[in-house]
Amino acid sequence: MLPSADSTNAQHVSPANGDLPPLWFLAPEGFFALPVAATPEERAARAHSFVRELYSRGDENIWEPAAPYYEAIAEMMGNTGVSYAAMGLFSTAEEDDSDGTRYEPSEGVAQCALTVAISPTDQAPGDTDTVAQGILATLSNDPYNDAIWLDLPCGPAVSCITVREYDLNPDMTADGQEAKLLTGQIQVHVPFPTGPFTAVFTLYTASMDHWNQIYGLMTAILQTLSFVDPVAEPVEKN
Repeated sequence: MLPSADSTNAQHVSPANGDLPPLWFLAPEGFFALPVAATPEERAARAHSFVRELYSRGDENIWEPAAPYYEAIAEMMGNTGVSYAAMGLFSTAEEDDSDGTRYEPSEGVAQCALTVAISPTDQAPGDTDTVAQGILATLSNDPYNDAIWLDLPCGPAVSCITVREYDLNPDMTADGQEAKLLTGQIQVHVPFPTGPFTAVFTLYTASMDHWNQIYGLMTAILQTLSFVDPVAEPVEKN
């Protein structure tokens, strides 16, 4: 079953180029972070750990050829400004507390993809309201966007939901027939209070039967977002 909002793993986003201010958030259990990193050595090390976690029942015959593939994907994402990327895989089986075994993928799996990108924005220090208002006005110009203002614990933000339907040709379907694919995207723009940047969280899924639960995952992530180290000791002022 999909994880609850309080089922989390600590994540610290370190921008790939090291020149951007940091941010922190908690990702619910079930998100597998891709090996986005600043150097080839870091990507290679993270890629080997990633495939062992993702394919936990596999062996070297699966892990060795898979690691370079995900390493290349992570490099491509880092080059486009993505600071964090993860695959979300969640069982859709009904909850059963009779034992502690994991549910088999054959019982149903919901999937989504999460990315975090950081882009420069023209703003005065701490002027996050003005930036958020500008983003909301821009996104609201598209009639296909469902853009709304958010008040997060870390400050103002703008959420934009888009739903798209795609036609699939017979070569892409299991039964060889034409079909339609419905997808949903939640994108949230959060201006940094610590510098002239905006964090863009994007959650994308084709598991629309579980849209409400997946939307809840994004909500849970955003409630933990912080632009200051949440475990750092506060500095006392004289």
